[in-house]
Amino acid sequence: MARRNSKRQIISYENAIKKSNELSMAKLNQGLSLNQMQLLAFSIFSTQQNGVTEFHKADFEKKFKLTKYNTEDAIKDSDKVTSVKFSTADLENEEFKFWNVFMGMSYKKGHFKFEWNPRMIPHILNLKDKYITTDLTIASKFKSSFSWTLYDFVKAHHGYWHRVISKEDLMKLFGVQDTKTYLENTGRFKKSVLDVAITEINKHTELEIRYNVEKEGRTISSFDLIWSNGQKLTSATKKQIKEIQSIVEVVFEDMFQYVNVDDKEDRQRAINLIREIEGMQEFIGEPVSITKEKADELIRKCIWNFQELNRLLEKNHQAMSPEAVKKVKFYNWLEDRN
Repeated sequence: MARRNSKRQIISYENAIKKSNELSMAKLNQGLSLNQMQLLAFSIFSTQQNGVTEFHKADFEKKFKLTKYNTEDAIKDSDKVTSVKFSTADLENEEFKFWNVFMGMSYKKGHFKFEWNPRMIPHILNLKDKYITTDLTIASKFKSSFSWTLYDFVKAHHGYWHRVISKEDLMKLFGVQDTKTYLENTGRFKKSVLDVAITEINKHTELEIRYNVEKEGRTISSFDLIWSNGQKLTSATKKQIKEIQSIVEVVFEDMFQYVNVDDKEDRQRAINLIREIEGMQEFIGEPVSITKEKADELIRKCIWNFQELNRLLEKNHQAMSPEAVKKVKFYNWLEDRN
């Protein structure tokens, strides 16, 4: 049974990628830098968005807030990413398998195009079995590749709350098994790798992770990773945010018409309604920071305020015909559940 914590994390499924559990456990990130992990993730993201693994460098940079990502960086990272292999091993049963993730890629004037190995497609498209969802808005906050690796690893353990893993296997997970400093000094490994990853995950995600060490004599032999899951809330959709924005804009286009009604009380009432709508501007910026339910509530409030403003106009004879009253076509928010 999974353990729970008190965190409340807003997850944007519009900015997320999905990977099969098998793929998440296949150590794809092993040996990749943070930028290379991001490039791999964005290849998955673009494929899941429109079925085509093509994207512009500018969109990749924007998603992960990258600066000075030049052609030389693209060459180095693409070379590494196209060398990534899907691998699984069951040594007890003397079984293992390897295959390349990509068949190839091309790049021209800031335009990436990757071609997946057909064997990979079931692991990123039409997922029906267990899979993990990673919000790239959250993962983009990681400054260490170790954080992304551990985050994927823990999320792939559905229903678990801890996992004992040997020091050797944990170093392999992070791809530092050949780093002499960490082999000879477990304290340095904890401080520079494991603790860095746990600190970032605890700060930016819905997870809370800690660990206990297990020893053979005086030597650390294993780590017992212990974690808990917070409550995941669904982020407002782009369509909802756009709807709120459209109402705010149309009200401000005719603000003076609303506040110049004859009746003093109605005029003050209109001013208060406009101020309420003005206050909603804080919810339409990037990144999206409100839940889908909160967006529903704001849309209901926006529509009611807008209709009340038009009622005040009609009451004060500022609109001589129905056509003179500002109209906005609203989508049915009760049906917008995608």
